Amino acid sequence: MNLSAVPASTNLPDLSRVATVDEVGVNERVARFQSRSIKTASKIEALQMILSMIDLTTLEGQDTPGKVRQLCQKAIHLHDAMPGLPHVAAVCVYPTMVGVARQALQGRDINVASVATAFPSGQASLSVKLDDTRMAVSEGADEIDMVILRGAFLAGEYGLVFDEIAAVKEACGDAHLKVILETGELGTLDQVRRASVLAMNAGADFIKTSTGKIQPAATMQVTFVMLSAIRDFFYETGRMVGMKPAGGIANAKLAIHYLVMLRETLGSAWMTPEWFRFGASSLANDVLMQLQKQATGVYQSADYFSKD
Repeated sequence: MNLSAVPASTNLPDLSRVATVDEVGVNERVARFQSRSIKTASKIEALQMILSMIDLTTLEGQDTPGKVRQLCQKAIHLHDAMPGLPHVAAVCVYPTMVGVARQALQGRDINVASVATAFPSGQASLSVKLDDTRMAVSEGADEIDMVILRGAFLAGEYGLVFDEIAAVKEACGDAHLKVILETGELGTLDQVRRASVLAMNAGADFIKTSTGKIQPAATMQVTFVMLSAIRDFFYETGRMVGMKPAGGIANAKLAIHYLVMLRETLGSAWMTPEWFRFGASSLANDVLMQLQKQATGVYQSADYFSKD
């Protein structure tokens, strides 16, 4: 199917009317979020919330069924010496590993997420992308993380990008769709804002910063712009859309700053795994180390935690 020959949906927003971003103002807001100090019981609550929002991820060419099973065991048993911990939100893998993850997590309240649509480049035909998506869903994926055509978006071919997102959303069936903007390739915060508006209008259940394969990946500035777009979209339509920063969030201190920003931008309704996720591979271990520090007063060696 040649998507460029398909007329854009009548729901395509007029991106020329999207408000420009005050970059200086964004930097000032982010600096204030980073100045917040969270202590004692509130810090423990925040750390546990972060754990519950993690999409524990492995997206490497060297992934094997054994590695995915090991990751799933980590998702189930984050740290057996600390009973009562929440579980992570999901395990995120390539489509070919979805069946392995689904079996390993059987009977557990942990979702299986899968990247799709020729991740991470997005450079494939629509038919290949839809087959990729349908295969992941048929294998048991609860969530699909798709990438947009950044080249088409930057060339102003907004109808092409919109229709592709809408087609993938339809192929997802009951699975939730997270749309990856790959903000490190979009160039400006204005472009991030426009891409967020486009993806939400096309049917995204979540918008996501990055694949984790391009630098810069998630930043607080980019995430704030996307959260602000979600807020405005909710005011306009009444529909909640989730947010997933991914790539480069490796320590608990930074993740807490993101939670502060989330709370002050979107409010408490979004502060659940249903509406906010961290895409990460190493964040969980640092959060566990911080929780151990809060409980005992000393840090445990990283050797006491399972390797990702």
